[in-house]
Amino acid sequence: MSPSSGKRHSTHALWRSIAERPWILALAVVLALVLLPLAVWLDLRNLSDAGLTTQARTLNAMVSEIRAYYGSNVVGRVQGYTGDSVAVHNYEDVPGAIPIPATLSLELGGVIAGRGGGDVDYRFVSDLSFANRAPHKLDAFETAALASFRQSRAPDAVATDLSGSLFERQIRMAVPVVMGQACVSCHNTHPESPKRDWQVGDVRGIQAITVHQPIARNLFSFKYLFMYFAGAGAFGAAFAGLQWRQANDFRRMNAELEEANGFLASISMKISKYLSPQIYKSIFSGEKDVVISTERKKLTIFFSDIKDFTETAEHLQPEELTSLLNEYFTEMSAIAQAHGATVDKFIGDAILAFFGDPETRGAREDANACLDMAIAMQKRMVELKGRWRRRGIEKPFEVRMGINTGYCNVGNFGSADRMDYTIIGAEANLAARLQGIAQPGGIVISYETWAHVQDRVRVRRLEPITLKGIPGEIVPYAVEGLHEVETAAPQTINEEDEGLVLHLDIAKLDADARRKAEAVLEKALGAVRMQEHGKGDKA
Repeated sequence: MSPSSGKRHSTHALWRSIAERPWILALAVVLALVLLPLAVWLDLRNLSDAGLTTQARTLNAMVSEIRAYYGSNVVGRVQGYTGDSVAVHNYEDVPGAIPIPATLSLELGGVIAGRGGGDVDYRFVSDLSFANRAPHKLDAFETAALASFRQSRAPDAVATDLSGSLFERQIRMAVPVVMGQACVSCHNTHPESPKRDWQVGDVRGIQAITVHQPIARNLFSFKYLFMYFAGAGAFGAAFAGLQWRQANDFRRMNAELEEANGFLASISMKISKYLSPQIYKSIFSGEKDVVISTERKKLTIFFSDIKDFTETAEHLQPEELTSLLNEYFTEMSAIAQAHGATVDKFIGDAILAFFGDPETRGAREDANACLDMAIAMQKRMVELKGRWRRRGIEKPFEVRMGINTGYCNVGNFGSADRMDYTIIGAEANLAARLQGIAQPGGIVISYETWAHVQDRVRVRRLEPITLKGIPGEIVPYAVEGLHEVETAAPQTINEEDEGLVLHLDIAKLDADARRKAEAVLEKALGAVRMQEHGKGDKA
């Protein structure tokens, strides 16, 4: 790692450490809020000090020049003359004379303007100059101020004007020069005076002061604010850079997480195809741990098998057999899921499912749900056989089903590397044995299951059987129907025997279909009776 990259890494680590500690950022904000008024106060004090220093320096220079002017043009001329001194406007031409106030003001304007450092201008001007003096050039502000003063004749009137540009401001202030008694007497009798009818209170001219204030000069007076904002800007830029970098890191991590989540979602969807929905949900929700453990629970076990599957498979091509078997499993699994069954596994052409784990509604409700599922499956098989025959399947699947209720061990069986969530116990074996003695399209239940569903099912008691591992005889019951069916008109009729395949869903028939069904049934009945009478005649 180069020294520069190491420095960048340490700086990034420092900012990341600060970002991970919000109290440091909060402290920095509070400190910034405290330092802002302090920086403003320091700059205002600095600005005031700079302004006072400039004003003092300018005033000192002007006073020094005024003192020098007074020493040379007033005191010097009086001391160097032995006669009586007089005050005249052309004092330079008269030995021992001193300037009158108007002349003094005019000349002081030049002294102040020359020593004001360009920041202060002083003008003593009038539009009525003496004959031997150059006329004064009044600008618009001075002309307007003079006219206003003469109209108002107010000795304390003041005219101001603020102007300037982006980098400089200035203020101009003008006051009237009012004629006193001595001034009236002098001006009305002086041979060079342009006006001889002056009166006390008349405005002779104006006295104007202009103060310039360059803005750029005061910029450096805000050095503390500049330092504050420079520090705040540097901190803000660094923090923004950190946020930008973190945002990029977050975007990258989010993209990686989305990719990982998408991959995991795809994997989980694939895994879900190998597990029942209940087991899949309990594992991925964290309700069950993936460890070898079992529980003993009372379950209702369902076992189904296809009669003569091997013989049927010999008459079908492998592709057709695969399609047919997958269609059968899909239809049966959908019914099982709708009734809340946990599909344990597919064993060749057999289905093992159970009720009572991972969720149970009670032994009685689980047994009834399992019976309803089996009946729904057999009804669906009648429909499927009709569909398969129409597709050219000569011997469609016929399914036998067995149901038993009892205690089993349920949970994860296997090794630490590979497990199977299943059930083990004699009760599961009994369900498989009951299936084996059922008629094709029939359902056989155990006594334990019958005890839970006897109030709603019609059964036929079969011959007792024995099972290895279970003492005593087992009494099976063949399900013939539900009591509810007898109390209402049947909506579906499903009958199948040698030479007979009948599936009639009355609920789906409209008026035309009913008339057609009646005609077909009457035709079939007539054909059967004719065949029966024909046999009787032959006999």
